Amino acid sequence: MTRLLILVLLFLPMVAGAVTPDEMLEDPALEARAREISQGLRCPVCQNESIDESNAELAHDLRVLLRERLVAGDSDEEAVQYIVDRYGEFVLLRPTASGINLILWLAGPILLILALSVGYMAVRARSRSAPQADLTDEEQARLKELTGG
Repeated sequence: MTRLLILVLLFLPMVAGAVTPDEMLEDPALEARAREISQGLRCPVCQNESIDESNAELAHDLRVLLRERLVAGDSDEEAVQYIVDRYGEFVLLRPTASGINLILWLAGPILLILALSVGYMAVRARSRSAPQADLTDEEQARLKELTGG
């Protein structure tokens, strides 16, 4: 039990996020906006972490850049767009469902429907092609004998 507690305490700082005190803004409302926005931006180095969680140097730079934009008076959308303009839509953890991304958003459901349709048609064709012959009296007697019925 003690070992488990020690492990939890060792890994607790990793869960807290990567934002360092020197990055934080003095205005709590502005800092809360920055944290919320940064949780939706992907770290270009880590790729599966938000810049809020990542310890990469580039994520640090993006967090600082985001806070600079918010202090300059940008709205949330303007600050995000500023970063997207420089790094592309790849930095969005939830890319927009428009343009070329629309193909990616629709590909999964379309392929699922296509796979279900092909599977249904295959099962249906197989059931139609299966022989429907009835057993003769002699075959039924032999079947009962083999099954012990």
